[in-house]
Amino acid sequence: MEDEAFEQIVNVINWLVSWVAAGAMMFGGVFPYIPQYRDIRRTQNAEGFSTYVCLVLLVANILRILFRFGRYFETLLLWQSIIMIATMLAMLNLCTNVRVSTELNTKRRSFLDFDWNYFWLWSRFFDFIQCVLAFTLTAAYITYVLLESTLFVETLGFLAVFSEAMLGTPQLYCNYQNKSTEGMSVKMVLMWTGGDTFKTVYFLLTQAPVQFWTCGMLQVLVDFAILFQVYYYSFYPQKPVSHTTSHTTSAKAL
Repeated sequence: MEDEAFEQIVNVINWLVSWVAAGAMMFGGVFPYIPQYRDIRRTQNAEGFSTYVCLVLLVANILRILFRFGRYFETLLLWQSIIMIATMLAMLNLCTNVRVSTELNTKRRSFLDFDWNYFWLWSRFFDFIQCVLAFTLTAAYITYVLLESTLFVETLGFLAVFSEAMLGTPQLYCNYQNKSTEGMSVKMVLMWTGGDTFKTVYFLLTQAPVQFWTCGMLQVLVDFAILFQVYYYSFYPQKPVSHTTSHTTSAKAL
């Protein structure tokens, strides 16, 4: 009798742990953007956040969803991609509205202008939607045509996770150029490190496709490299190098 009760308790605990882990996988990637979103709304200033982060994550998650048509992976990861796409669209909507409201230049830029000088710097959220839809339909058609090719499917999966894994490299390069991590949120990087580590372990335990956990490991390495920069530039401050600030400067900075 006691053994049965103990076994039931263990089953309940396992069930709770699995649900918590599933929830963390689906929504964990969204949490670091919540303080950024609230900060932009409060200050009405979106200069500290690079919308190219949204571009990379949108591309990565769209490709991941298409990859599932060629190589099945857990439904949980599919929902993770859908939630992340919705989150990035919400960030884009806010950033676009804030930027346009504070711009002195009254000229409006559109996706249909096809001006590469203003790519991803359009004046309306609808233009971003048009771009995302155009990319999705094009990628979906190519996937449909080449779905029988194992090489294409595996390459598609690799591109999806590799692009996401490279999110931290712009910040890494920015810190190197500045010889400082001033202006970067250490708390944000710590949240990324914890999330990426959990995600990589989850991929290994659930036997996800090899592209997932290899690029997850790469993402963790980039996070640790940024944390090393925090340590190094704090204890061995360098003379800042003058450079022209780019719109793509920070990928994970507050």
